[in-house]
Amino acid sequence: MPSHSGRPEERRLAMVTGATGAIGKAIAARIAAEPGYEVVLVCRDGSKASAAAEQIRHATGNPRVHVELADLSRRSTIEALAGRRHSPVHVLVNNAAATPRRREQTPEGIELQLATNVLGYFWMIRALTPLLAAAGGARVVNVASYWAGGLDLDDIEFIRRPYDNDTAYRQSKQADRMLSAAFAERLAESHITVNACHPGDVRSTLSSNLGFGGHESPAQAADTPAWLATAADVQGVSSRYFERRRETACPFVRNRDAVQALYQACEAYS
Repeated sequence: MPSHSGRPEERRLAMVTGATGAIGKAIAARIAAEPGYEVVLVCRDGSKASAAAEQIRHATGNPRVHVELADLSRRSTIEALAGRRHSPVHVLVNNAAATPRRREQTPEGIELQLATNVLGYFWMIRALTPLLAAAGGARVVNVASYWAGGLDLDDIEFIRRPYDNDTAYRQSKQADRMLSAAFAERLAESHITVNACHPGDVRSTLSSNLGFGGHESPAQAADTPAWLATAADVQGVSSRYFERRRETACPFVRNRDAVQALYQACEAYS
């Protein structure tokens, strides 16, 4: 088991959203097992988050695993979270996702998958940019998926189209991959890298809602996101999409006009 007795100045702070889910908790545990990391679980359910933090502390021997509460589908709670934090953030893993079987809306009236899976990523990056920039060489890892496509910017909230949670999920993951490229370009001068990845196929609440199974363990699914978050191999690498630690060409980022249109559409919710 790695030592966690490094001096305070050697510590790096990682924040992982959706860290009570199967993959999110495994990502947080992998990062916590790396020497020198403090890990903050960003979750909506306080009791589940506290239990997850305790499990990770016990499994890794790292006492520096903490909880911050925020609903990732609501900009106000994300901005409140950012306002409570004052230390540099070295790693942000955007992982939180929802796949309701029926169309649901946030209290602000935004379709829930868009709000959580896309705008949650957008708002987290925007709100934490000053703290990421203060870290000097920070990394953002957006957990996306190879199951992606069908983005319709003219009906992004399924107001005219019949809602289908699989269609909504696929478009949200396409959007995550496109936003990764958009933010990578915008944050390059702040020495912040932004990459996207497919984690793995795990049986979870999310996959069950989509009607899928899963043949990989949470630890296997966490491998690529955690590697992107911590490995020296990818220091300075940005605006890429990875599957199983391998860079994979992403067709969605080739149309720069579409990437810009998506960014502006997200910005309109801010």
